[in-house]
Amino acid sequence: MARKCAICDKQAVSANNVSHAKNRTKTRNKPNLQPVKIMLNGEKKRVLVCTRCMRSGKAVKVA
Repeated sequence: MARKCAICDKQAVSANNVSHAKNRTKTRNKPNLQPVKIMLNGEKKRVLVCTRCMRSGKAVKVA
């Protein structure tokens, strides 16, 4: 299972750490993904959802 949001497809991106001497090293910025149970296509599923989708109401938790 890929580490990306089931709602908005947000996933890790690569970036550079830039030091004072302008040395660049690669880093990965990862989204804040949480495992939650939501209704997806009419059935309960446990998927990874980013916290922005949970906060905005795009992913509603199911008991």
